[in-house]
Amino acid sequence: MDIFGLMLLVVLAVPVIAIIALVVALNVRAELRILRDRLDALDLRRPIAPVAAPAAAAAPPPPVVATPPETIIVPPPPRPEPRPDQASPAIPAAAPTAPSATLEERFGTQWVVWIGGLALALGAVFLVRYTVEQGLLGPGVRIFLAAVFAAILIAAGEWTRRKEVSAGIVPIATRHIPSILTAAGTIAAYATVYGAYALYGFIGPAAAFVLLGFVALATLAAALLHGPALAGLGLVGAFVAPLLVTTEAPNYWALYIYLFVVTAAAFALARIRLWRWLAITAVVFSAAYALPGLSYPHVAALGGHLFHVTAGFALAAALIVSGLFYGPTAERGETDEISSGALAAYLLAATVIAVDSAHDPAALAVFTLLTVATIAVCWRTDAALWALPVAGLLSGVVMWHWAAAQVFDPLLMPPGVTRGAIPDLSTGVGPHIALGIALAALFGGSGYVAQLRSPNLRIALLWSGTAVAAPIAILIALYAQVAHYDRSIPFAGLALMMAALYGYAAEQLSRREQNAGVAAATAVFATGAIAALALALTFALEKGWLTVALALMVPGIAWIEAKRPLAALRYLAAGMVAVVVVRIGYEPRIVGRDVGTTPIFNWLLYGYGVPAASFWYAGYTLRRRADDAPARVADAAAILFAVLLAFLEIRHYMTGGNLYAPASALAEIALQVAVGLAMTIGLERLRLRSHSVVHDIGALAVGALTLAAIVFGLALEVNPLLWPTTTGGPLFNLILLGYGMPALLAAILAVSTRATRPLPYRYIAAATAVALSLLYLTLEVRRLFHESRLSPSLPTLDAEQYTYSAVWLAFGVALLIAGFFLRSQPARLASAAVVAITIGKVFLIDLAGLTGIFRALSFIGLGAVLVGIGWLYQRLLFPSRGGAITNPANEPG
Repeated sequence: MDIFGLMLLVVLAVPVIAIIALVVALNVRAELRILRDRLDALDLRRPIAPVAAPAAAAAPPPPVVATPPETIIVPPPPRPEPRPDQASPAIPAAAPTAPSATLEERFGTQWVVWIGGLALALGAVFLVRYTVEQGLLGPGVRIFLAAVFAAILIAAGEWTRRKEVSAGIVPIATRHIPSILTAAGTIAAYATVYGAYALYGFIGPAAAFVLLGFVALATLAAALLHGPALAGLGLVGAFVAPLLVTTEAPNYWALYIYLFVVTAAAFALARIRLWRWLAITAVVFSAAYALPGLSYPHVAALGGHLFHVTAGFALAAALIVSGLFYGPTAERGETDEISSGALAAYLLAATVIAVDSAHDPAALAVFTLLTVATIAVCWRTDAALWALPVAGLLSGVVMWHWAAAQVFDPLLMPPGVTRGAIPDLSTGVGPHIALGIALAALFGGSGYVAQLRSPNLRIALLWSGTAVAAPIAILIALYAQVAHYDRSIPFAGLALMMAALYGYAAEQLSRREQNAGVAAATAVFATGAIAALALALTFALEKGWLTVALALMVPGIAWIEAKRPLAALRYLAAGMVAVVVVRIGYEPRIVGRDVGTTPIFNWLLYGYGVPAASFWYAGYTLRRRADDAPARVADAAAILFAVLLAFLEIRHYMTGGNLYAPASALAEIALQVAVGLAMTIGLERLRLRSHSVVHDIGALAVGALTLAAIVFGLALEVNPLLWPTTTGGPLFNLILLGYGMPALLAAILAVSTRATRPLPYRYIAAATAVALSLLYLTLEVRRLFHESRLSPSLPTLDAEQYTYSAVWLAFGVALLIAGFFLRSQPARLASAAVVAITIGKVFLIDLAGLTGIFRALSFIGLGAVLVGIGWLYQRLLFPSRGGAITNPANEPG
């Protein structure tokens, strides 16, 4: 050994020795304190001389109760006041509550103990690793010294435990020094045996198995004596030991035999002591050890991996699952998260192995075996029932990975030039079809028969939900791989058969004595029948009908929920709505380029119209029972699809079927605005009848989007006053479509919301109507004086300029008259605004730009109109000269 090695050993030994010395000193100090307290308590039992007291305060001595000689009860002596330099002695008869430990006490009594135990264990491992790297000792000497070190630690732990027992010391579990020493020795023992077998080959598999089993059983026995500190540090450390003592040529079978023994010991200890935290930790570590060696699409030592997950599943079923074999007791109808999670963890590991092995037959066989075993375990005990839907989900994942490998492969395979060197998945469909049919039948049949066993609502939902969802997912995966999303009458027939079976199950359950579980299962199977029927339509028809079929499921689920009230069905309907929305977001054209060129009657009508109608009905049906989140989701989706249908149909018509065309003309924006205003009016009427917040918000949202289209589209982007535009004929033209019709609809919106919306809303609607009307009148006047193609560069004639003023004044007068008859203050204010604009135009533009008779006519007409307006106000609105305003207070505005 060179001088550098000696120095390094000394440096490593100093802190370890210091920690050990500190722990020993603190232990001795704690023992002395406990002994002193006991001696003080014994001093209290000596006779105490009576103290003279005033006669008035004297009290008769308590009577002595006559009892058998061995149980004479003597009144306890009074407790003396403690001296400032002495702590109050502890009285065993009534131990006071221990005060909370200070930071110094926690450091000196707990933290250093934990760190010391961890340092001892790691020190042993790192010392062995250092000797390996430096070549200081031979393999045999290393193993021998490690075994001696482990034995010394275990012996020290047992010796200190016995000393405490003989001294009558009750240790505190969280800082129990004997258990910490024993735990460190246990870790060293595990690492020693594992290294002797896997690293150096000193012992064979049989001897390694026996020794590991002996260490595991010894650890189990020691943990029963020492408590959770040993269990936590020892057994968890045993899982970490293979990570610290590594080799360049890993032996997976040796690793998994080792883990089998360690897992069995951990599960057994968790079962005996009912330590849930230990069971969870052992399951997590054990299942995670299935990941080493996975390299898609190959698995190193596939047999060892399959043995590991199978053995772990069996141990969990035997020792962890409540109500099964040697597991804890369980109440019927009660589920347990640990029991379910343990099985689900090994199922997940088996799924990862099956996927990463490119669906190797052995991996698929083990996955199927564990799935069947999960169903059997759930049949025997309800505690593990949450593992059932996990098994159904993972079965769908395996089948979908086989069916859609082109989607999963980029997530698993490495990029670059190595991708081509990796072989593709097997394309044989026979075994997978047989496996899929078998799993679907197993989930469906067991889920139906299980309804005869328990009236519990949650139990019934788990069985029936898995019985419906898993077979449907498997059927879709088979269809995707075999039929490649094309029409397939055989798969449509399978879906019809599945729908018939689900319908039969729902009918049979509805005839039985009704309880919460039977009613829930009936509703779920009825929903499954509708889903399978929708799939049959999808398989038999074109691709786009998938969207239609999924949308038609929503009103069916809502109808079933109306007959069988169940909250889960409402959320199922909302989930199907979300699926359809995602489907539309993925491909807005429904069927890609095959949307068709026929206006209105094309795939947009079916792909958006049917979902819109379905969601309207579903929202109405769900809202009859409660205006909750699922009902609002359906209502919101109905509004969304109705708006998208109108928008896309207009795009389709204006672009000849190319929805992604970038051009936007006046006609398209005009139609969008007109339809948006019409929908806003319809939603305003609908919200008054439904009292739905979704319809209320929908009306505001559609109105706001339409207003944005008016401002940025009609007023700026395609305004013929700003850009050259071909408008068409003199009267029936794009000006009427783009500005006249929207102005009329905006006016109707303003009038229809007089009593239902706040004043700012009505003002905005009225102002929009007035602005659009002015634009319409102005553009119509310009069109009458020019050709069909309007342009900002065209000259403005005197007659044209005069006509603008006359038409604007006439429009202002018309607004004033309408405001009088409708008793609408916004209409009168709009009239005043129009007249004010006209006055400004006459004095600023006409005065300077007009000549001859048109200038005179402009001012004469303006004066006559203003006088007439004053006469109307004086006679109709303010007839009293005393200044009293006759405008009724209840004017709706």
